[in-house]
Amino acid sequence: MKEIEANKNAWSKISEDHYQHFKETFAEGIGELNSHIKEELGDISGNKIIHLQCNTGADTIILSKTAKNVTGVDLVPENIYFAKKLAAELGIENVDFIESDIMKLTEIHNEKYDVVFTSEGVLGWLPDLDIWARTIRKLLNETGYLYVFDSHPFFLSLDESKLDKETYEIKYPYFGKCPDEDDSIGGYASEVKHGVKSYFWMHTNSLIKAGMHIEFFNEFTDNYYDSGNMQPSEKNGLYRYIYNTDKYPMSFSLKASVYHVK
Repeated sequence: MKEIEANKNAWSKISEDHYQHFKETFAEGIGELNSHIKEELGDISGNKIIHLQCNTGADTIILSKTAKNVTGVDLVPENIYFAKKLAAELGIENVDFIESDIMKLTEIHNEKYDVVFTSEGVLGWLPDLDIWARTIRKLLNETGYLYVFDSHPFFLSLDESKLDKETYEIKYPYFGKCPDEDDSIGGYASEVKHGVKSYFWMHTNSLIKAGMHIEFFNEFTDNYYDSGNMQPSEKNGLYRYIYNTDKYPMSFSLKASVYHVK
């Protein structure tokens, strides 16, 4: 699929920048999950976890500090290379990394896990969340669950350049099926790289028809990145607009477990 190959190439251009950023973060002792994730994920001690779309492995490593072991998966070979490098440099031994398109992961990997984890800017890079949901179901053991934290699709439909002025204008079709095309990549842990093509899809929930039970779906007025003139939230790793105490959601989380027919 040309869009996936374009995204793979685009993300490879910022892999080393991400590695350097997260290496510095760990060196400064401030590498941790954002406050919403920490509060909701709970105790994962003793759990076997798979982290989908792991980038260069920072959150994989954070999870490994509590979990029994963690497997990170990413499409981009350079991301996997730097994830392994970062883990080795930090002396982390209970992690492993797999290079794979999530859409094709179960063709090469059939292990079962207690937790499937994915977060912060992941779902929009996937062209088919029905396949994603079926993949998650295959990865989970019978008592396992999925945890997701990501940008809210309602927020993603708005013109981000106008939100700081309290102007709410639909720019990206909420129900759109065609990806938004961009000629750049990066910006939160690297300099923006131009001269590449990247594609981002609007995302909706496909978990229930894959045999999953939604245990909670929470919505938040803050987000994990600064979309333009935002303020750091009082909650770690998050940003907010001061005016947005109750106007619209910027991020969401969900927990879904395997559905058992009684």
